[in-house]
Amino acid sequence: MNEIIRKPTRPLHLGGVQIGGIAPISIQSMLNVKTSDLPRAIQQIRQLVSAGCEIIRFSVMDIPDAKAIKPLKKIADVPLVADIHFDHKLAIAAIENGIDGLRINPGNIGSKQGVASLVSAAKERLIPIRIGVNSGSLPKDLLAKYGHGQQAMVEAALSHVKILEDLGFYEIKISAKASNVPLMLASNRELSRRCQYPLHLGVTEAGTLLSGSIKSAIGLGILLEEGIGDTIRVSLSDDPVKEVYVARQILVDLGLRKGLNIVSCPTCGRTRIDLISLAKQVEEALQEFASRELTIAVMGCAVNGPGEAREADFGIAGGNQEGLLFAKGEIVAKLPEAELLPALIKLIRKA
Repeated sequence: MNEIIRKPTRPLHLGGVQIGGIAPISIQSMLNVKTSDLPRAIQQIRQLVSAGCEIIRFSVMDIPDAKAIKPLKKIADVPLVADIHFDHKLAIAAIENGIDGLRINPGNIGSKQGVASLVSAAKERLIPIRIGVNSGSLPKDLLAKYGHGQQAMVEAALSHVKILEDLGFYEIKISAKASNVPLMLASNRELSRRCQYPLHLGVTEAGTLLSGSIKSAIGLGILLEEGIGDTIRVSLSDDPVKEVYVARQILVDLGLRKGLNIVSCPTCGRTRIDLISLAKQVEEALQEFASRELTIAVMGCAVNGPGEAREADFGIAGGNQEGLLFAKGEIVAKLPEAELLPALIKLIRKA
C-alpha cells in the first residue's frame, strides 16, 4: 500500500486533541438526543467514547443546553463541541460553561457586535471555532451569483473566515458539506488549495446505514487518499455509534490508522455453514479489539479457506455445520459451528 502524503495544515488544539499539522485524523460524531437531557446525553457520550469517538458535538438550542455542558464535561473523556445557530449569546454561554469548541456560521450568528463579543470570549480561552457550510443553506446572494456549486460553497466558507480573521481570530477549522458527493469533493479540494486551515470532512445527510456508509466511504476516502482532511464524521440516519465504526473502518482501510480488519468470503455453493450470520456475529463480537492491528478471516470453505486467508492473523473456515479455527494459515482446531466464535475470541485474547 502506498503511503498517503497528508497536506500540512495550520494546527490547533481542541481540548487535548490536536487537529491539523500532521496530527492523526480524528473521528467525530454527534449526539442525537436533547443535550439538557443529562441521563440520555451522558449515556450516549459514554457509548461513543467506548466505540472510539474522539470528538463529540451536540446542539445547543437554549440556555438549559448550555448549562448542561458543565456536568457533561465532568464525565466526558474527549473534547466537546457546541453546535449553535443564530444566537451568539448561546455561544458565549457555552464558552462560560466550559465547552472545548464551537461550530457556528459567523454570518448568521448575530450582529457584528455580537460576533465580536463571542470571538473575544473564544480568543481569551483559546477555543477553536469551526465554520460549517452546508450546500442546503447557502446565502442567497452567493446562490444568485454562482449558482448551487462549489464556488458558492467555497466563497461562503471564506467569507465567514474573513469575519473571524478581521477580528484577529485564527483558531479556525472549516467544513464544506454536501449530500452530493461530487460537490463535496470539489468544494474541499478548492478550500484545500486556497487556505491552510484544517478541514473537517463529511457527506451531510448521507442517508441510512447502507447508503450513508457508501457515500461517506467514497467522499471521505477520495479526499483522504489525496491527503486532504484533518478530522471526519460519517453522518448516518442511525445510531451515532455506527458512525464511529464506519469512520474508523474507512481510516483503517486507507492505512491511515491501525485497527481491526475483518475479511470474509461472499459465499458460494460450497458453503455448508451459516457464514453470513457468523461473519456478522464475528464483526460485532470483535469490536472490543477494534484498536488492535489484527486481520481476522471468516471463510466459507474448509478446503480453501485457510490457504486463501493465509495472511490473516486468525480465522474461521466453515465446513458442514462445523469449521476449522486457524492462525497464520495453520489449522489449530476443528469445532462444531456453535463453538467457533467463542473459541476465536479466546484465541485472540490469548495472543
